[in-house]
Amino acid sequence: MSSTTMKKTTTKALAINGMCIAITFIATAFINIRLPIMANGGLIHLGNVPLFLAAIIFGKKTGAIAGAFGMGLFDLISGWTAWAPFTFVIVGMMGYVVGKISEKTGVLWYSIAVVAALIIKIVGYYIAEAILYGNWAAPMTSIPGNVVQVVVAGVVAVPMATALSKTVMKEIGGFQS
Repeated sequence: MSSTTMKKTTTKALAINGMCIAITFIATAFINIRLPIMANGGLIHLGNVPLFLAAIIFGKKTGAIAGAFGMGLFDLISGWTAWAPFTFVIVGMMGYVVGKISEKTGVLWYSIAVVAALIIKIVGYYIAEAILYGNWAAPMTSIPGNVVQVVVAGVVAVPMATALSKTVMKEIGGFQS
């Protein structure tokens, strides 16, 4: 790969990753509903929609970066600071796994990827909440919100990704992380 080609690819990757982080952050921060449950409440947001789109369209690395940094940054600046390290790992894993599974294209694979993300989210945040609150029963109350959040995101993102994946890949020159 020539130096010019490598610079173009690196610049493109930085731009796409930065855009995906920003969109994931914005959807998490501004399209959400706070729930009156648990000690700090809960949150249902649409940040998983751009996360899933980033992972499906641009690949596992971009998905991991968008999720870890986009939602982790939200936690840091929105009063959920204690959650930031957990979010960084859990949502980063979600993005990576969705991107990895989505390497096989199509609605079926995208749907399987969303189910895998749901499992990661439920297990990851259950453990995180148990650690933060020192109680292994209380995290059960967060599971329905996590299910709603991921299922809604999947219902929105899977058809969008199916329609966009071919178009976007042609427009940006086939970038895949």
